[in-house]
Amino acid sequence: MHRVVALVRPVQSTFELGCAVEVFGTERAGIPRHYEFDVCAETPGPVPTTAGYSMVVRRDLSALASADTVLIPGWAPVEAPLSAPVRDALLAGHARGARLVTICSGVFALARTGLLDGRSATTHWARAEQLRREFPAVRVETGVLYVDHGDVATSAGAGAGLDLCLHLVRRDHGAAYAARLARHMVMPPHREGDQPPPPPPAPPAEALDGLLDWAAARLGTPLSVGDLAAHARVSPRTLARRFADQLGTSPGAWLLARRVAEARTLLEETNLPVEAIAARVGLGSALALRRRFRVLVGTTPGAYRRAFRAASPASGERSA
Repeated sequence: MHRVVALVRPVQSTFELGCAVEVFGTERAGIPRHYEFDVCAETPGPVPTTAGYSMVVRRDLSALASADTVLIPGWAPVEAPLSAPVRDALLAGHARGARLVTICSGVFALARTGLLDGRSATTHWARAEQLRREFPAVRVETGVLYVDHGDVATSAGAGAGLDLCLHLVRRDHGAAYAARLARHMVMPPHREGDQPPPPPPAPPAEALDGLLDWAAARLGTPLSVGDLAAHARVSPRTLARRFADQLGTSPGAWLLARRVAEARTLLEETNLPVEAIAARVGLGSALALRRRFRVLVGTTPGAYRRAFRAASPASGERSA
């Protein structure tokens, strides 16, 4: 049984800790359990949380000595230094082969051990510049969901922590098991670490005067960036500026991502062949869909459908 121990501190984020609990610490009927989960703190006892209540943590740092994975679910405030006992416990765990994993701001604690020097890491986009400034030896990646070096792994925002945890499950026990777990959690079966996270600060569709809804309803047509600009009654250059300002991406990249997202839905919910799905989402051919799907999702449409159905045998029974 793989032992995962989360190191918490005041004031602990309940969501970031909850991501780890959901993946590693929750028993689910019909799904074999491969992990033991525990929580520890430098000072056992009541630990305040961001939700306004305190949780009682009974284990101290000695719990890390038997951990296969040490998980740091956030570190607030990020400026808080590592105490010598915490630093020593993390370094000792790493030296004996434990995997060190951080969610969101937890990377600041890991960076203070020196284990990220000369390596890439990620965190929430709002903290990326601070991480670069305080730890110039760390290569900070902002366009990814997570970075996994095998012995250390970091995730972007708190939600990306779920993606990282499921990625680790996939690495430990295979895609089929991870897909079953993800399906039970009502999560996508798989998102690659280098898939860009949602851009900051994602506004609603009306921020572009309904253009996004209009385009989403016409994905099956040969829609171009010029068509988007014409519908918005602006030049392509002005449209590109608005997309960059409001969505943090380009019109072409948004349109492609939207088409691939629709293809994922059709792979999950219908029995349509890949060729038909490609036509329905405006990508023209199965070859074009496979190429773009692999770039954005990290796998092929066929493999994605198989992983999704391995998680839920009943899925895919409806055709369209």
